[in-house]
Amino acid sequence: MHTLEATPVPQASTSPMAVFGKLLQKFSEICAAVLVLIEIGVLIAGTTARYFFGHPLTWTDELASMLFLWLAMFGSVIALRHGSHMRLTTFINKMPPAVRGWVEVFGMVLAATFLIFILMPSYEQFEESLIVTTPTLEINEGFRVGAILVGVVLMLLTALERMFTVATLRQLAGTIGLVVVIGTGLWLNADHFAELGNVNLIIFFVTIVLGCVVLGVPIAFAFGLATLSYLAFATDTPLSILPNRMNEGMSPLILLAVPLFVFLGSLIEMVGLARAMIGFLVALIGHVRGGLQYVLLGAMYLVSGISGAKVADMAAVAPALFPEMKKRGTSDGDLIGLLSASGAMSETIPPSLVLIAIGSVTGVSIASLFVGGLFPAIVGMLCMCVVVYFQTKNEKMDGVERAPGRLVWKAFFVALPAIALPFVIRTAVVEGVATATEVSTIGIVYTIIVGPLVYRQFDLRRIYPMLIETASLSGAILLIIGCATGMSWALTQSGFSHQLVEAMSTVPGGKLGFLAISALAFIVLGSVLEGIPAIVLFGPLMFPIARVMGINEVHYAMIAIFSMGLGLFAPPFGVGFYAACAVGRVAPDKAIGHVWPHIAALFFALILLILFPWISIGFL
Repeated sequence: MHTLEATPVPQASTSPMAVFGKLLQKFSEICAAVLVLIEIGVLIAGTTARYFFGHPLTWTDELASMLFLWLAMFGSVIALRHGSHMRLTTFINKMPPAVRGWVEVFGMVLAATFLIFILMPSYEQFEESLIVTTPTLEINEGFRVGAILVGVVLMLLTALERMFTVATLRQLAGTIGLVVVIGTGLWLNADHFAELGNVNLIIFFVTIVLGCVVLGVPIAFAFGLATLSYLAFATDTPLSILPNRMNEGMSPLILLAVPLFVFLGSLIEMVGLARAMIGFLVALIGHVRGGLQYVLLGAMYLVSGISGAKVADMAAVAPALFPEMKKRGTSDGDLIGLLSASGAMSETIPPSLVLIAIGSVTGVSIASLFVGGLFPAIVGMLCMCVVVYFQTKNEKMDGVERAPGRLVWKAFFVALPAIALPFVIRTAVVEGVATATEVSTIGIVYTIIVGPLVYRQFDLRRIYPMLIETASLSGAILLIIGCATGMSWALTQSGFSHQLVEAMSTVPGGKLGFLAISALAFIVLGSVLEGIPAIVLFGPLMFPIARVMGINEVHYAMIAIFSMGLGLFAPPFGVGFYAACAVGRVAPDKAIGHVWPHIAALFFALILLILFPWISIGFL
């Protein structure tokens, strides 16, 4: 899982520092690629032994969870080296080049500051874990927890190498001096912070976070730095609690679905499954005005039933459609607006990672959520189709002809194995053949078989780069989740979350008032905290209130997911919007003004979800 453009990558160099950086990068990439393959193999072995041979391997989940944290941290290192961590660049892009250079270096120094000050707490947490052994494999827990310490060290080395490669000594001295001044000021006023109560939340979780985000600091590091500063200067809490919370946030086995579904998304694009789906939809409706926009929406709906990772979905669909859409006169901004909003629309489609997280933390049946999530996305898609209809009235249709019926049927039969995959995934979970995490490996095996046999496509040379990209994207998402979990814990300890829940439980308007306030709150949470940390924090608090008020839990879950998706893909803070910009290779500044009609359509769809529970629970 913000304006999020990549951080600048240093130019190639033969200096000792640059050579060291390349060696560090190669080491991290090899480790991460191997870990992705091992995780796939472990989960396939566990699923096969349990459901085909009747002899479950009790150690597979424990081993997978242990290796997963290492994969997340190595992925974070790769993302930092590649400049793939998500960050806001809207403001710094408007600065004069000289000023921007200083701001970029300042952002690097702030990120390195977080890593420096989290280093010792990470070591302390590692030491504490050495007295614990795992229940099944009886391996020292330090082997798993040590991943955070190693990851922090490697990220710090990477950050320092990049700083000394791209920055001048004057810039480094000036920005480091500024950080020292700010830190000294906070330390000298620590006694005053203890007396301010919840005002500290504004100082640390609003001012520092927003300040870092505006300066282009990667969002994960902005969350981590704000939380670390709050714990250090406004509380007596040991700082080792932050890496502990990061560990808790990044360790749930269900999150292993993130890299596996990202890899599955890359696979379906490589072997031609996504292209076959799109080819059928283009043959069916591509000739009508706005047809390719409708194809994009339909393709996102279908592909989202394969991959729970929206970035992978967008990356599979957009490159196949954008060139022709541009030829028909669609602007870059409208393309990104549609792509971003389609990501928000498809958040409720199983196997959505947020949907699975809701089931895990609230006890709501995942099978019911899988059924209930299909129709809300259709409602959102229909509302967006209305916007597309009006936006494409003047679309250029020169030379566009309707495909003959014979070609449409041929495209359908070619796409049938690809169209079947979403149903295979949903059936495997609903029927209990595999867990929500394991089902991704079923999709991977299915794709590896269907690709070469049906579509005659499987390029082994692309596997290693795909594994690295999977680790990089997953590491960037998971580090955000880990740091956001730490921030969420700090907010909980401050009493803010309970005060918020108490206030929401007494809102006027009964059920509708509660649902409306909940929707607005989840929009904000989806924008700031990202979906999974937000639901982990507020789900156990909010869902009991919804049950007491007589609101169906699946209905409430759909409103929460749809709302968080809206926040996640809406600028200026929604990370999904910037991911869409990255996939479409369009500057956020050019797209930000075009996304609002689509967001408005989804907001109208959200109102329909609130008013008509049948949309969510009618097929249960």
